[in-house]
Amino acid sequence: MMPTSRTSYTVVVLPAYQAERTLSATVAELPPGAADHILLVDDASRDATVAVARSLGLDVRTRTRNGGYGANQKTCYQEALRLGATVVVLLHPDYQYDPKSVPTLVAPILAGQADMTFGSRFASGADPRLGGMPNYRYFGNRLTTFVENRLLGTNFSEMHSGMRAYTRQVLETLPLEAYSDDFLFDTQLLVGAHKRGFRIREVAIPTRYTPESSSIGIRRSVTYVVLSVRECWLARRSP
Repeated sequence: MMPTSRTSYTVVVLPAYQAERTLSATVAELPPGAADHILLVDDASRDATVAVARSLGLDVRTRTRNGGYGANQKTCYQEALRLGATVVVLLHPDYQYDPKSVPTLVAPILAGQADMTFGSRFASGADPRLGGMPNYRYFGNRLTTFVENRLLGTNFSEMHSGMRAYTRQVLETLPLEAYSDDFLFDTQLLVGAHKRGFRIREVAIPTRYTPESSSIGIRRSVTYVVLSVRECWLARRSP
């Protein structure tokens, strides 16, 4: 459904890959009224993700080949903007991020106080290890965020959250297609928004890790960390 005379139109996008076991629980916990439209983009899953999504009545787009996390997000945002979204929420369908936090995430944007928000598992001194975050990810996140804050001149409690919300203007302004098709996409988008002066606010969210939650291995995590720090260093050097 396209928006009519409404001043805001919130589309929740679900970048899905092999999410058949967690998708139903994720959608079920999305609060009523939190989204005007729910869009799932499947990145060539080999399981029944698409069938489950359609059985839930979701609007579904399918990618013919697996392009990666960043590539899937690009399609998510393209399609959400095509639907007329004024606010786009990124929610992983692997049940790692709490769908109940979506209204809190969107509130600063709807109030005109932010152009971009992201959920922080470290805000207000929270310890995400209590929610199941592995030690290597906890310490890696803390160290990387500290270094990146120093490079960018920011003061975020976390810079690697995958639960985010954006205004239409942010997504139309940033050169999304030039960004990575892999996990570095998240860092590039955050750095790009900061460099262009968009108002970014973090919102406290709970941490929840389950056996079904997706996670990259240690080797890919190290690669992501190195590339993320490099991205911040390059941003500091550029005008």
